[in-house]
Amino acid sequence: MSKQRPPPNDWDKMWFDYNKALKAWMGSFESLQRATDDVQSKYRDAMEKAVKESNDKTINKLIENWKKAMSDSGINVFKQFGDDWQKVLSQSSMYQVRTYGEAMNKFAETWQKMWKK
Repeated sequence: MSKQRPPPNDWDKMWFDYNKALKAWMGSFESLQRATDDVQSKYRDAMEKAVKESNDKTINKLIENWKKAMSDSGINVFKQFGDDWQKVLSQSSMYQVRTYGEAMNKFAETWQKMWKK
């Protein structure tokens, strides 16, 4: 008969849920990076072709179309996400998280200095 683990307390469940969400975010972020690389590659190819085969008017049109496409595709959503994340981190309720992060950074700096000698 195998031992059964006791049910996780709230902290364990919260940490598990956080790690699960973080892994999902990392997968999405990696997908976004691949898509970004693909978009940049296609844009670079189009610009190289435009420079070789077109005039200034055509290149300007291509740049304007690119700006509009980026705007239409929701690039502002990513900017808003970044702004929202900064607001969350600057709120007083996040003081402990910031303080912990700063302490860990100091610890890492001290650790590196200690082992470089």
